[in-house]
Amino acid sequence: MFGKARSAASPRRVLIIVENLPVPFDRRVWSEATTLAKAGYQVSVICPKGSGFHLSEEVIDGIQIYRHKLPVEARGALAYLIEFPVALFWEFVLALKVKSRHGFDVIHACNPPDLIFIIALFFKCFTGTKFLFDHHDVNPELYEAKFGRRDIFWHLLRFAEKLTFMSADVSIATNESYRRIAINRGSMPPERVFVVRSGPTAQSVMERHPNDRWRNDRKYVVGYVGVIGQSEGLDLLLESIEDIVVKRGRNDIQFVIVGSGPEWKAIVEQCARMNLQEWVTFTGRVDNNTLFEILATADVCVNPDRVTAMTDISTMNKVVEYMAIGKPMVQFETTEGRFSARGASLYAKANDSGDFAAKIIELIDDPETRARMGTIGRQRFCESLAWDYQESVLLEAYDAIFDISSQSATATKQAG
Repeated sequence: MFGKARSAASPRRVLIIVENLPVPFDRRVWSEATTLAKAGYQVSVICPKGSGFHLSEEVIDGIQIYRHKLPVEARGALAYLIEFPVALFWEFVLALKVKSRHGFDVIHACNPPDLIFIIALFFKCFTGTKFLFDHHDVNPELYEAKFGRRDIFWHLLRFAEKLTFMSADVSIATNESYRRIAINRGSMPPERVFVVRSGPTAQSVMERHPNDRWRNDRKYVVGYVGVIGQSEGLDLLLESIEDIVVKRGRNDIQFVIVGSGPEWKAIVEQCARMNLQEWVTFTGRVDNNTLFEILATADVCVNPDRVTAMTDISTMNKVVEYMAIGKPMVQFETTEGRFSARGASLYAKANDSGDFAAKIIELIDDPETRARMGTIGRQRFCESLAWDYQESVLLEAYDAIFDISSQSATATKQAG
């Protein structure tokens, strides 16, 4: 039913399932997939369709990609009740197809949501497939940050998170805070939890050059890249821009906001109501070349994520990307934000748009500090945060899960 069994000489086979972004647009997942493929793994990916990624099936760099439609990009709690079941259905259907065509020994599930364990558990029970959980987001904290409450959905998310960790043979976390959650809240053995941070490769950001078209005839550019959602603080950023342009009378700064998401329309409309369109450029989603071109052009970059229980312990991809391109940044004070950026960032008071604006101006008006902070960030990226340093840990996690598989097979053989 599910294809031929794997012989001892066959490559290790992996199925990666990700729901919130298409591949290869999802840079972390694509880095994981290509790392495994280079190491000799046979890799298949299931992901949603998205802008620029509409093919149902595609092979890129030897990686087989299967994509499915999503009915809606979730906005509000009820929207998730539509998106998640539909996505889970198509992920299961496509997993059956991948099992039949290519086979897989491990399901590598990337959250959100914490429901893909249902698929992994099915194949674990009926075919002996192992389950690796890739912990991208802390969903209970994310829900609370978005909706400001701990209701029945919050408790269901905690339950789903617990079941996911219980089902997983190995877990990979994006930072030490997430690793502690896997161990303390998920009751996973510490030796089965690995920290694999997100970030571009050093080579991928070395050849980008500034392009003055993003300046809109202004002297300075402040750049933002990331999701435009409820917890990302774009409303606070607009308040900071208003402070800079209206209250401080600075007309020499162009703000470029890169990205899309469920709140994109609302943020664009808020920008119009505040009469800030002249100073703000919304690009929507862009390819990697354009993304790093904008970052190379920026004089200062910003991470306005609202401080919550979720953002305090989460590592934001944009922070590492800013450091990779050697740009100083401004962000609100958070535990993991400071751990990643250290001296490459100024830290504003929590959710204080006025202080955030002041920190932006402080950097804009001090080119020597900008240069020094950019160098600090680039050096830290090159020495410890680049994807090049994460590859060995990812492969170590996979060695661990296949060791578990070998031990299970040996135990079964001895029992027989």
